[in-house]
Amino acid sequence: MDQILKSARLEKGSLDEGELALINQQALRPMAAEDVFTFRLAACDNQVDRDFERFTEGTLSEMAERFVGCPVLRDHRWSADAQTARVYAGAVEPGPGEGVRRLVLRCYMVRTPESAPTIAAIEGGILRECSVGLAVRRVVCSLCGADQRETLCQHFPGREYDGQVCHMDLDGVADAYEISLVAVPAQPAAGVIKGKRYGGAEAPAEQDPTGGAPGEDSQDWRDEALLELEKSRF
Repeated sequence: MDQILKSARLEKGSLDEGELALINQQALRPMAAEDVFTFRLAACDNQVDRDFERFTEGTLSEMAERFVGCPVLRDHRWSADAQTARVYAGAVEPGPGEGVRRLVLRCYMVRTPESAPTIAAIEGGILRECSVGLAVRRVVCSLCGADQRETLCQHFPGREYDGQVCHMDLDGVADAYEISLVAVPAQPAAGVIKGKRYGGAEAPAEQDPTGGAPGEDSQDWRDEALLELEKSRF
């Protein structure tokens, strides 16, 4: 499946016994409160974004489950060295505005001398932008209901037809990949980036079209493409 990236923003996390119990479901040894640093990702919501796409509420609920256990990386580098944190819980919560529902992912990092600079950058508001990567099952036209993964309809997102503006509903989670911390300036909450609308960059013909396992050489083409997208967000 091809990856879609959505921008996210870090928020302060809180830690109590219930949250620590969820973290310890991911850890191989019992973690104490002083061992970990937590934060929240306001990942995405059910509103039409600047690309005239929106996640359905059902998709947000699926994402809340599917992202649990996923790694938080640095700069979309699919390697063990880039692993920074991990998602330990997710939920769909009310967002700002009437009818807004948003996906919030709760993440933790282990406090070590090596992680101290990253934690300081998050706490200081320097590192606060993220991208959430996933694949969706259906891309449905809001006007005619055609799934763009199966057939392209005659409607274009953002154009008005008989008084209605077309948008695409991203419906169903095919896979949840990762969340990445990216060193870019803050952007509006509605900002988004994508590999290619509904498709993503194609792998070179001589390579495995799946890109191989994270960290393998066959993944380099996707890593480079994603990094170029991060650079061109403005």
